Amino acid sequence: MSFTAFFKDKILYFVLLLFVIITSEILLLSADIILYIRIYIGLLPIILFFIALFVEYYNKNKYYSNLKNRLEELEEKYLISEVIKKPEFSEGKILKEVLEETGKSMLENVNKYKRSGEDYKEYIELWIHEIKIPIATSKMIIENNKTKITQSINEELDKIENYIEQALYYARSNTVEKDYIIKKVNLKEIVNNSILKNKVSLIQNKVNVNIHDIERYVYTDSKWCIFILNQIIQNSIKYSKKENRKLDIFSKEKKEKVVLYIKDNGIGIKKGEITKVFDKGFTGENGRIIEKKSTGIGLYLSKKLCEKIGVGLELNSEKGIGTEVRMIFPKNSFINY
Repeated sequence: MSFTAFFKDKILYFVLLLFVIITSEILLLSADIILYIRIYIGLLPIILFFIALFVEYYNKNKYYSNLKNRLEELEEKYLISEVIKKPEFSEGKILKEVLEETGKSMLENVNKYKRSGEDYKEYIELWIHEIKIPIATSKMIIENNKTKITQSINEELDKIENYIEQALYYARSNTVEKDYIIKKVNLKEIVNNSILKNKVSLIQNKVNVNIHDIERYVYTDSKWCIFILNQIIQNSIKYSKKENRKLDIFSKEKKEKVVLYIKDNGIGIKKGEITKVFDKGFTGENGRIIEKKSTGIGLYLSKKLCEKIGVGLELNSEKGIGTEVRMIFPKNSFINY
């Protein structure tokens, strides 16, 4: 707050003061009062006015500057009323009361929507667990009645299962810390589980899978990592070439980390889109290809979950050559990437 702006708000008081002084001086002309006393009477109110003005400006400027600085430091701006002191001047007291009421109202609304979000999340999780029962039953029926038609239905059920699993992990993605356990696990176990999960799709799409050098131990949550790796493998299958499809999965040890490579020879991603592949809803040129429609959720969710459990996720790709995804695991439980 500049002094010029502050003085403009007080200009009316200053004009009235000048009016009173000029009027007083005119009235004193008829009295037998020496000149220096009349000058003193005229100047004293102006001097006192500016002293009071400077004191008020100093106090208010100090308070509002502190208020502004504290506001910039806060991540949750609506909590500003909790961290500022009660001022001595009446305007500041009114402002603090307004901020307190605003903050209180904001917290009530935040809690309201938080409860609403939690209720919706609980419903989604319950619905997902319920829907799995008829899907499992349908698969059993298909298993006992194998035909080309039921095989096609089974493929579609697998896709539905994947979308359901994706929805479940998406619902839990903001509260991962409540549902994961970091422990020492064999990387081979994670990879084998993911391959087994995609076994049918890999066979049907004639993908030649080459797995080697994965007998290493890392610290992570196997359940979440299997889901993440599952999303990456499904992307490799979805965007594979029509012939000679390959998928290489291997790992390398580097200082305090283990890097898992998932490398395919698919259609690849054009250079300008690589930095956007982890953005929510981004499908790019490949996602718009007919028969290969994409939601743009898989890699976004994988990246989000990796950040939560301390696993790095990187991607390199070349159009027409293929894509390489790297999952970077810590070798001990004290390192985060």
